[in-house]
Parts: sequence; structure tokens; C-alpha cells
Amino acid sequence: MDTTKPPKSATPPRPASEATANAGTPNSNNTATHAPGAPAAAPTDRLDLIFDGLRQKSSAKQAIYRNTLATFALLRQVSQELVVELSRRITPVDSTVIIEYRPVNEMEFHIRFSGDLLVFVMHSNIVTFPDDYGPMDTKYVQEDFRRRFFGHIMAYNFMADSIKYQRLNDPGYLVGRLLINIDNHYFLEGVQQLELPDNDMSDNPITADGLRLFVESAMVAAVNNDLIAPPLNDIQKVSVKQKLENQQVSRGSKVGFSFSREQQHPSVDGLPY
Repeated sequence: MDTTKPPKSATPPRPASEATANAGTPNSNNTATHAPGAPAAAPTDRLDLIFDGLRQKSSAKQAIYRNTLATFALLRQVSQELVVELSRRITPVDSTVIIEYRPVNEMEFHIRFSGDLLVFVMHSNIVTFPDDYGPMDTKYVQEDFRRRFFGHIMAYNFMADSIKYQRLNDPGYLVGRLLINIDNHYFLEGVQQLELPDNDMSDNPITADGLRLFVESAMVAAVNNDLIAPPLNDIQKVSVKQKLENQQVSRGSKVGFSFSREQQHPSVDGLPY
């Protein structure tokens, strides 16, 4: 009688469900999942991670927001003073030329002069940019990661009658944008008509004179950019909708505004709301 024990069978393969159990979603620190019975070391306390983020980034953004709010308040003051000064000078020459400051809300005000309207808007969010944009690749910004974040104030040029007659399809044009950082320094960018000097953010603290230059440059750019009437073929027909919405058929447009190539960026397109 053969008493030889039968050979032990090879270890059966694990079910597919078991074999793939560890191949799913990685751990929270982006490492592979661990086998059953071999738990990973406890991850860093997530509260510490949240605290560090709040302490460093969120705290910096709050400080930048306060700087931007203070800058916008100073910009209002500078604009009001400029409007008074220009009104005093133009009224004896031609009293029909109206220059006025119009408050809207805590984050918007207007300057109307002749047929133009400058709309100054402070954005409520803090932003950053790609590494190759504007001041991002400078030594000044790279020395402190908090300098990578900015508050921003935009100046848009509209035709004054577009707002007066609520012509909702009339375009507005971004003329300039002011970036404010945690050091209360600024970087000014805008259309070529602003004729801006080279910006070195490390040498540009927020001052009343600097903000006045921003407003004056925006006004000069708007005044010097005249309306161009559309070709006759473009205005041969008008829809009832256009008529009911009080849209003028022969609507002029400003075609002279242009950004230099290095200033073009998706975040400057359109109104911020």
C-alpha cells in the first residue's frame, strides 16, 4: 500500500477582488494603499496641515485684502480731488463739459467726463498668476511666497451714454489694472495708450501720487481714443428687439485699445462680476 502523502497543492490564487483590493485610491498623502494587516504610519495631523495653510496663506490673503481696500479708498480720494481740479479749469472755458465723480458702492465708483465713463472696480478676491507673468519671475516676488498673491483694481472705459440709456450690448474696455501685494506695493499694467514706465514692484509703494498717475493715465487713454462709426452695410437693418431694448443702430466702438503681448492674459478679459 502506497503510504506516500499526496503532495501539497500550490497555494491557490487569490480571488481577483482580493488581488485588486490594494490597487485602489491612494492614501491621503498620495502613497499606495497598504496590504491588510500592515497599516501605514499615521499621517500628519490634518488639523496641523489646515492650521499651517490658514496661518501662512489665508492670513497673508487677509492682509492683502485690507491693503487693497485701503488703496481703493485712497484711489477714491485722489479721483475726487482730480475731478474738482479739472472742473475748476474747464468750467470757465466751456461750462457744458461735465466732469463728475459718482460713488456706486464700496467696491465701485465712476468718473464721467464728456462722453466717456471710467469705471473703477475693486475685486473682492485675492489672485495669483503663472510664474512667467508680470512681476512673478522677479527676485522680489520669489524672495517671499506671500508676494505671489495680489489684490486687484480695474479701470474700464465705457461710453457714458451706454450707461445712461442702458444699452446693454455696448462694450466696455479694460484700460488698466492695479495689483497690490502684502507689502502694500503695486504693479500697474494696462493698454499701450497708458504709456506706463517700466514697473519694479519692489520700488513701488502705494502713494497718492502713484494712484493719481493711474487715474490720469486712464483718462488720457480714454480721451484720446475716439469712437469709430460702423460701416454703412453693418447698420442697414435693425431688429425689433434692438429697437425695444433702446439700442442705437449706429453704435460706435473704440478700436484703438490694445495690450502688448506680454500683458495679455485670460484674467483681464471681461468684467469681474
